[in-house]
Amino acid sequence: MIKTLISIGLWCLAGWLVGTWINANTGWAVLTLGLVAMILVSGVQLSKIEKWVKNIEDPPPASAGPWDDALAVIYRKLRKNREEISELDYAVNSIMLAAEALPDGAITLNEEMQITWCNKMASEHLGLNMETDRNFSIFNILRAPEFAQYGRQPSWPEPLLLHLAKDGREKSLLVQLTPYGVKQFLIVTRDVTQVEKLETTRKDFVANVSHELRTPLTVLSGFLETLHDMPGDSLSAEQRESYHTLMMEQAHRMQAIVADLLTLSTLESSPSINGKPVRVAAVIRNALLQAKVLSSDQHVFVQNIDNKLCVLGIESELTSAISNLLSNAVSYTPKDGTITVSWYITETGTACYSVQDTGIGIASQDIPRLTERFYRVDRGRSRATGGTGLGLAITKHVAMRHHAELHIRSRFGAGSIFSVEFPASRVIVQAEDEGQKAAE
Repeated sequence: MIKTLISIGLWCLAGWLVGTWINANTGWAVLTLGLVAMILVSGVQLSKIEKWVKNIEDPPPASAGPWDDALAVIYRKLRKNREEISELDYAVNSIMLAAEALPDGAITLNEEMQITWCNKMASEHLGLNMETDRNFSIFNILRAPEFAQYGRQPSWPEPLLLHLAKDGREKSLLVQLTPYGVKQFLIVTRDVTQVEKLETTRKDFVANVSHELRTPLTVLSGFLETLHDMPGDSLSAEQRESYHTLMMEQAHRMQAIVADLLTLSTLESSPSINGKPVRVAAVIRNALLQAKVLSSDQHVFVQNIDNKLCVLGIESELTSAISNLLSNAVSYTPKDGTITVSWYITETGTACYSVQDTGIGIASQDIPRLTERFYRVDRGRSRATGGTGLGLAITKHVAMRHHAELHIRSRFGAGSIFSVEFPASRVIVQAEDEGQKAAE
């Protein structure tokens, strides 16, 4: 504004000087021309400002005359506002990304309990679709009577455990509803399916261990009480020897269970390592010698063993897994049955150890549960064979620690094939002479 007044004052001075020097009419003409020129220049400047206003993100025009100072202040303010908005957008986006990355589900509701937003995990937990479920009541989407009762409470001090079925699978969700902001609500969901399974497994494990140890303890206790209460000369030497033998059998059974439990605990708690090359052929042959002793020459053993194949691993663990599969085959194969032991490399470069028998076989519904601790298809027969019910669980853990897979194929009454397949990354093929030395 000051620049404009100064310009007008200068033109007035110029007109007065010209009017004094030439004549008054000429002076007025100069003043008029100056004012017209100022109006035209202002028009051009205003036109530039009008164009800039239509695209206010660009810097203001370079020369806007008396408007320069005002436009500079406006542009600085606009730029500062844009920076603040950008920072706010970045913060909001970071918060939204963090909410999407949460391992728990998050759902926001308005005062009418209608869904306004949810993250990806909540969509997986409850099957929500924001394109179709937005602004719908949560009670119309999550149709569980216990949730309806929970959600309509005046307050929610404790979470709710929901058991839902989706795609034929049971899912357990911990749901917590809490108010926030002004008449808004937040639902947090957590998948506790695996936690519940682990808790159930723990309870079953404790119950199974108690059950497995109860029988030998009862037998031992009964015999000891009998021996304690009876006079020393009331039992013959043969009876006393028979009692001692039975007690020793039960004590050995408890020792076997405890030993297998300790083995499982060690496998689960110790870190996995690559180990060193193990001559599996030699381990198999040692296990075969023990299996033949257990068999008492009642079975036919067939060997198909590649002496050159080794795997990276821990020999003691591999010995346990190899022996478990062989002893199971001996225990569950009738007299004169055939047990085929194979150790070979597959077409894909993996190494496979398999034990095939012509035993009693396993029903298809029992196969998925065979590696559970203490699971037995026939409890009476399993105890008669002296098994602890932990052999296949140990074998499975050994396989997992060596990045291998345990496969079970069987048909009831037609025998079984148990195989452990090691990945190609762990397979080592020795030279022929080294393989022969390993066989010796």
